[in-house]
Amino acid sequence: MADSRTRDRLPSLLVVAALAVATLLMAGAGIVPAAVSARDLLGDVRGPGDDAFIASHRGGAESAPENTLPAIRHALDAGFDYVEIDLVLTRDGVPVLMHDATVDRTTDGTGAVADLTLAQIRDLDAGSSYAPAFAGTPVPTAAEALDEIAGRHGRAILDLKGVWTPEAAATLVDQIEERALTDRVVVASFDARTLALVAASSEVIARLATVKSLPDDVVAAVQQAGARGIIVDRRALVQRPEAVDELHAAGLRVVAYTLNTDRQWSAATDLGVDGIVTDDPGLLQTWQRALADG
Repeated sequence: MADSRTRDRLPSLLVVAALAVATLLMAGAGIVPAAVSARDLLGDVRGPGDDAFIASHRGGAESAPENTLPAIRHALDAGFDYVEIDLVLTRDGVPVLMHDATVDRTTDGTGAVADLTLAQIRDLDAGSSYAPAFAGTPVPTAAEALDEIAGRHGRAILDLKGVWTPEAAATLVDQIEERALTDRVVVASFDARTLALVAASSEVIARLATVKSLPDDVVAAVQQAGARGIIVDRRALVQRPEAVDELHAAGLRVVAYTLNTDRQWSAATDLGVDGIVTDDPGLLQTWQRALADG
């Protein structure tokens, strides 16, 4: 397996070729999609000291089992800007909400998601390990999560874990479009090929490239991937804080993960990041309001 530095370098002949083919196919079909801009989806570029938008990590794990419908409902009802959820493919190619490659940590089952069918995963209890009150909570499908987001007029960051198939990416795009969520949902992934597959099915839906380390020319990397910006490990920004200004100058956005203390929030806000992914969105919201009140 390639090391993380190699894996996180987005530009590759494969990605560029896939995006080029997707563009040519849509052009040949006479389709000229109106892509969702970074401003429409993520707001104006922030400056140092400006409030970043809040993305509730793994649905809303502060108040309910992570990546479940109760977590999503709480996060959206609480008014957080975005709910961030993780999607992994089952053995039969259905995206379900799960952060890990296995079901062991968050359910009463064992095994890799990729080795289990949707029916097997639906039999699992994803709530008891969090609290008895959530006993019997199932692992949701992407479609069920999107229904909640649409019904509550929310916004979401969909983090596509692992390597996706063309069929799964196309199905997810269809589900987003069917619920009129193309301007309320952004798709993110560590895997550049997965982002390219989403682009092949929709040039409208915005994409963010998730990285642990920053490529030498981060602006070129993001642009070549056809993304609207990056979701980046906060430690990478500490090492290269100038990257925020470089991305902003190109009209791209910067979202930092996963920040859970006021010290981390302050450092990121001072850099002018556009969004913060956090396990404690309620406290971050209170912290931002306290600063605004002086």
